[in-house]
Amino acid sequence: MDPGTDTQYLSRQYADAVAGCGGTPVVLPLLEDPRELDSLAARLDGVLLTGSSSDVDPAHYGSDRLPASGPIQPLRDRLDFRLLDLALARRVPVLAICFGMQSLNVFLGGTLVQDIPSVLGSAIEHQNPGSEGRPSHGIEIARGSVLERLAGGTDGMVNSTHHQAVDRVGEGLDVIARAPDGIVEAVAARGGEPFILGVQWHPERSFAHDPFSRNIFELFLARSRAAVTA
Repeated sequence: MDPGTDTQYLSRQYADAVAGCGGTPVVLPLLEDPRELDSLAARLDGVLLTGSSSDVDPAHYGSDRLPASGPIQPLRDRLDFRLLDLALARRVPVLAICFGMQSLNVFLGGTLVQDIPSVLGSAIEHQNPGSEGRPSHGIEIARGSVLERLAGGTDGMVNSTHHQAVDRVGEGLDVIARAPDGIVEAVAARGGEPFILGVQWHPERSFAHDPFSRNIFELFLARSRAAVTA
C-alpha cells in the first residue's frame, strides 16, 4: 500500500515468478487486523514477503526515526509479522525479498540501518533506480550456503534498489552474502530448517533471464511443495 494513501499495489513480477515455477500465487490484502486472514494464511504452502515502498517502523526495533528514513506503512508491518508468526509455527518455507528481508530480520529481533548513505556511506550505489532487473553490483556468497548452490559459486551479480539494510542480525539467522562494502545482502535460517531465505535484491525482476534468480524461486517452490507432503 502506498504510504499515506488507500491504494494497494504489488508488482505482477512476483506472481509471474511464482507461477513460472509451477506455483499458484495468492495475494493477501492489507487489513487493519491481519488475523482476519488467518484461515487463508493457514492454507498457504509457503510465504513470500515482497518489497515495499515503505520502511519498517523503527519503533519495532527500539529506534527513533531518522530524517533520512522513508515513510512507514503500519498495515504492511502488521501483515508481515502475522504471516511470519503463522509460517514459523507451521514451519512452512519463507522467501523474503528486499523490504521483506528487513521485516523478517526485525521480526526475529534484529535491527536495521535506516539509511545507508547518511549512516554508513558507501562507494556502492545501493539505491540505484536504474538497476531494475539489471545487475548493479557484485555480492560475496558464503561457502557451503544454500545461495552458493543456487548461484553456482561464491560470486554473484544483483540488482539494487534499497536504502536500508540489516544491521544487527535477527535470532536464528546467518548472513550468507554481503556486498563488497560489507552490507548484508542475504540471510538464511541457521542450520537450514525451517527453510528461510532473505535476499536484499529483487530476483523477481530478473527471473525471466537470469538463472540465479530463477533458481531462488525454483527452490522456494520445491520446498513449499515438499512441506505439503511432509
